[in-house]
Amino acid sequence: MKIIKNGMLVLEDGLVCGDLAVENGVIAAIAGSIAPAAGDEIIDASGMLVFPGFIDGHTHFDMDNGTTVTADDFVTGTRAALSGGTTVVIDFATQDRGDSLDNALKAWHKKADGRSSCHYAFHMAISDWNEHTKAELPNMFAAGISSFKLYLAYDNLRLPDESVYEIIREMKRLGGVVGVHCENGDLVNAGIKRQKAEGRLTPAAHPAARPPVVEAEAVKRLLAISQLTDCTVNIVHLSSKAGLAEVRRARQAGQRVFVETCPHYLLLTDECYRLPGFESAKFVCSPPIRDEQSRQAIEEALLNGEIDTVSTDHCSYTLAQKALGKEDFSKIPNGLPGVEHRPALIFSHYVATGLMSAARMSSLLSTNSARQFGLYPQKGALRVGSDADIVLWNPNKKQVITAQAQLQNTDNTPYEGAILTGGVERVLLMGETVVSDGKVIKEREGRYVSRHPVEV
Repeated sequence: MKIIKNGMLVLEDGLVCGDLAVENGVIAAIAGSIAPAAGDEIIDASGMLVFPGFIDGHTHFDMDNGTTVTADDFVTGTRAALSGGTTVVIDFATQDRGDSLDNALKAWHKKADGRSSCHYAFHMAISDWNEHTKAELPNMFAAGISSFKLYLAYDNLRLPDESVYEIIREMKRLGGVVGVHCENGDLVNAGIKRQKAEGRLTPAAHPAARPPVVEAEAVKRLLAISQLTDCTVNIVHLSSKAGLAEVRRARQAGQRVFVETCPHYLLLTDECYRLPGFESAKFVCSPPIRDEQSRQAIEEALLNGEIDTVSTDHCSYTLAQKALGKEDFSKIPNGLPGVEHRPALIFSHYVATGLMSAARMSSLLSTNSARQFGLYPQKGALRVGSDADIVLWNPNKKQVITAQAQLQNTDNTPYEGAILTGGVERVLLMGETVVSDGKVIKEREGRYVSRHPVEV
């Protein structure tokens, strides 16, 4: 048995100074003090916060966008995630048009199985809705898939409103949750066309082509559709004050909706698109990073409890890949790296500064995702019987983010030079130490996590 002693345990109802025992990969006991027996391994957590392993509910590893493939695959991406304290990632298995959900799931298992350093699960992205796809849904639940992704933008992925309505209705019946990329695809296409027609081809044209109203319209439309189905939906990567206003209207009317945002919408502004030369290309993502007014609005929502989860939308590309759009901003691969640094960014900016409690951070980065996506209480909490995915966090550790030092497999980071307070000392995965002194010491120990249906 392993006993983590003298730590500040981050439980769901607050912090408790105490001990935690681990046996056979699960948490066996939690108490103020646990007396060790002969042969027990003692892990001294004095001065440490003891978190449940963090869950990143939005990553894109080994993703082919039709032109290039993301820089991080499941080997490099999950290693980077683990080093930062993330013990579960939920990636997107994506159906190709004309193909089956089953083939998509097999393809993603091939990418991840035996190669992942943290645990992993899959959302299923539906791009082709028909009777065959509908008939496959029970098989997806049987395979441990309880969450699905829909797009209202991107011509090769987006679905018409009728299909979105039908899918959400099926999720209500089956006990699944739908996450939706909310941008009006027609308006995005028109915005890109207009920017190019007027000779604006630099990265600065990217946010101009997809202004906040494009997100807000799609959020409003999605919420209208979900209201008709009486089913809760998850708005992923909410970025704008205008989009948030639509969420608030729906909630005030009694509608239940989950909201996810990302660190880059909390910590960066659209000033990044006005950097000299082609430097701004590394910040091109969708939705775009917004102005200070939207940043403040999203941060306010985070701090007052209106945001349910903070994930990364990790989608990394090298500068050479970004340069595919050097002459045309619309060809810049969309996405940012972030899976390695999410916990440290949130802790440093919000917990270390006193704006947020450690328990609230744990909810945003772990427990809420576990509940929402059918992982709880197996994951996402320090509870007797839960899996022993545990992070020992040094609240006083100092670190500087640099592309050179990161494990993410890319030569850039949107947080270059950021000085952070707080970081990982040790990570246990199913009770085994896989990160020690902040360094990954065991790789490819992650396993596929089958998830159960949820009532939303």
